[in-house]
Amino acid sequence: LRCSCRLWGGLVQPGNSLRLSCAASGVTLDWWPIGWFRQAPGKEREGVAVFSTREGRAYYADSVKGRFTISRDTAKNTINLQLTSLKPEDTAVYYCAADPRPYYSGDYYLSEGMEYWGKGTQVTVSS
Repeated sequence: LRCSCRLWGGLVQPGNSLRLSCAASGVTLDWWPIGWFRQAPGKEREGVAVFSTREGRAYYADSVKGRFTISRDTAKNTINLQLTSLKPEDTAVYYCAADPRPYYSGDYYLSEGMEYWGKGTQVTVSS
């Protein structure tokens, strides 16, 4: 899987919104589970959001529920994440991901990760 981030978050003030997007080439994502993960310096990787194809629903980390929304654009073959009400603790490098195996629950992908990863993009939330 080739996945590149089309948007970079840069520096964002708390309370503002941001949209991240990754485009995939060489594969079609419409039937694949997709996800977003993040990692801050000195911290472990955290599963942020996953859409489970088998279950037909999204899973979110407790820290972002109600604020982040994961989606896909089938026509453009992209993986998207809408971030709202941003907080300083959201500062991290964000990674898009996808998996050719639709067998597991969203909780599994959220904790274990996925098969293919895009390049990370830095999001910094600060006043």
